[in-house]
Amino acid sequence: MNFKSFMKDKLVLTILLLFGIATIEIFLIPFKFGIFIKLYIPIVILFVYMLGILIEYFTKKSFYTKLFNMLNELEDKYLISEIIKNPSFLEGKLFKNAFEQIDKAMIENVNKYKYMRRGL
Repeated sequence: MNFKSFMKDKLVLTILLLFGIATIEIFLIPFKFGIFIKLYIPIVILFVYMLGILIEYFTKKSFYTKLFNMLNELEDKYLISEIIKNPSFLEGKLFKNAFEQIDKAMIENVNKYKYMRRGL
């Protein structure tokens, strides 16, 4: 996961934010606010947005880097859901939950054939 591909994924959100900032600036034109206020508002909005983006990026990058490192070290790849820690972000939680459901389905499927053979 690199920052460029992460930002590509956030392109629509970034465009909407820039549109919102432009709209705010257009609405401020008729008012006699100083240039400081007209610059301060978009700078603060962009700073907070970029700070949020960076926090999200590094959180996800850390999780996925650990995940793929563990996966590369595992001989039995299907055990990955047992050793990854619970992520702190929703996408990671959904991802881990999907892994757990896939593993459960695989175990049930193996057991079905295993016990079916015993009955023969």
